Amino acid sequence: MGLEPLIRMGIGIALILALAPVVMMWLTWLERKTIARIQNRFGPTRVGRYGLLQPLADGVKMLTKEDIVPAGADRWLHLLAPIVIVVPALMLFAVLPFGPRGIVLNLNTGLLFFLAVTSTQTIAVFMAGWGSRSKFSLLGALRTVAQLAAYEVPMVLAAATVVMISGSLSTTAIVEAQAARWFVATPWGFTAFIIFLLCALAEVNRTPFDLPEAESELVGGFHTEYSGMKFALFYMAEFLGTFAISALGATLFLGGWRGPWLPGWLWVLVKTYGLVFVMIWIRGTWPRFRIDHLLAFAWKCLLPVSLANVLAAGLWAVCPWPWGTVAAVVLVAATFLVTSQIWIPEASCKDSPRVVS
Repeated sequence: MGLEPLIRMGIGIALILALAPVVMMWLTWLERKTIARIQNRFGPTRVGRYGLLQPLADGVKMLTKEDIVPAGADRWLHLLAPIVIVVPALMLFAVLPFGPRGIVLNLNTGLLFFLAVTSTQTIAVFMAGWGSRSKFSLLGALRTVAQLAAYEVPMVLAAATVVMISGSLSTTAIVEAQAARWFVATPWGFTAFIIFLLCALAEVNRTPFDLPEAESELVGGFHTEYSGMKFALFYMAEFLGTFAISALGATLFLGGWRGPWLPGWLWVLVKTYGLVFVMIWIRGTWPRFRIDHLLAFAWKCLLPVSLANVLAAGLWAVCPWPWGTVAAVVLVAATFLVTSQIWIPEASCKDSPRVVS
């Protein structure tokens, strides 16, 4: 009886280590095919039927490419940064529930664990930028620190509303609290879901928040001086983070494993891949933010709205129907209208460089 939790944990860790590279490889295929469809292209077609074996070919290419380290780089930081960034990405899966018993570590503070681990990628990215001794890499790393510090605050506040209503930091308990209704179906839950999704895009450096690796300005950003498998580890961490944070969004707002007819683990995958598809769709259709607009959007728009949403969730929980719902909607809408009047004029084209014909 005493060994059963350890055995389950060992099996779960083995599954994470075995399936994580597979998830990463086929997410790259899905993204390339989806963006190709948006841009009226074919995408991968040469290796395997429909290009399904292209990720394997890419893996072989990365394994055989030369590992180049700049002459002036700090070799230890340059080596450790890809490892430091991919290990937390694997740890995130330990607290994601794929069923009532389908979780590796059912911690009472699972949500706090997830949010704490995601914040560690800032250290790895800064290690990569500083250790490369390249101005492009360093600028990309500095942008990452500023971006993640800005967007982690509203994301935590969005998750805090879920904790307030469910009364627990456990990811399984949060799913159980949505037995009657998914949180996204409430006014505060829908607002928190939108804030969480936008902040998740920034957390995993996805378009339109991919300023740390803006190729039009910084060549490749913080991983400019990386090649071979070190470069592949950065992308592995990005895609695993995208999948993990989408799974957390499904857990917090979309009922996790709850749903009719299908098995619980399949519902988690359907909801998670649905959010991943939305992120890919955004990448294929939206332009990249400017760095000052990106930070202003976080501090001047998302932060006030997320604070108002915390109060709205409290009103929704305390006040009887329909006054709680009405108060929550009015409060969030009024806050958004006020903040948009502050942020949108600053982000308008008035301050953009003029084109002289």
